[in-house]
Amino acid sequence: MAMVKLDPPDQLGMSLGEAMFTQRAIRRLKPDPISDEDLKTLMDAASKAPSSRNEQSGRFLVVRDRDRIRRFGELYREAWWAKRPAGWTPEGIPEGDLHLSAMRLADAMKDVPLVVLAVSASPGQASSVLPAVQNLMLAARALGIGSVLTTLHACVTDRIHELFKIPPEAQVHCCIPLGYPEGRFGTTTRRPTSETTYYEEWGNPPPWE
Repeated sequence: MAMVKLDPPDQLGMSLGEAMFTQRAIRRLKPDPISDEDLKTLMDAASKAPSSRNEQSGRFLVVRDRDRIRRFGELYREAWWAKRPAGWTPEGIPEGDLHLSAMRLADAMKDVPLVVLAVSASPGQASSVLPAVQNLMLAARALGIGSVLTTLHACVTDRIHELFKIPPEAQVHCCIPLGYPEGRFGTTTRRPTSETTYYEEWGNPPPWE
């Protein structure tokens, strides 16, 4: 199929700086549907990310069907708990802990309006898929749509493939629930980059310390 040229849509007029610096993980999503027009804008943005040799090996599986999302939500919840240490219980999580927010997403995944699975046609191509995921999420921010990148667990891989008829040779890298946020976007607190960046060799501070 011939390549197509895509010009930047007017809906993505938010500055890159604002989108990047006010993007946050949104785990509480309203049930309101996302329009086909906005969905296409997200997919177009994802497609513009660079990939190895421009092979564009990333594929995105969009799920809206309520029964499929319900079944996916059950698998996601199982996968989330499979990643927790043995004996780990929700009762021990203090209010405000990010684990609590993630646990609530695991419970609520079955009710989100839309889920996107980021897939590669064959294993080992994350470097050609994850940049597209970030493009998608930045575009979602510009449209006022909340998102969060989250992963699954090997214990549900086969059933995820079966549920969505994904070929066995394909690899699901992550899933992105999408919806209008119950919370809000806004600036976030982060460690100073002088603490997270090393210069020339490990442990050396950068020149802006």
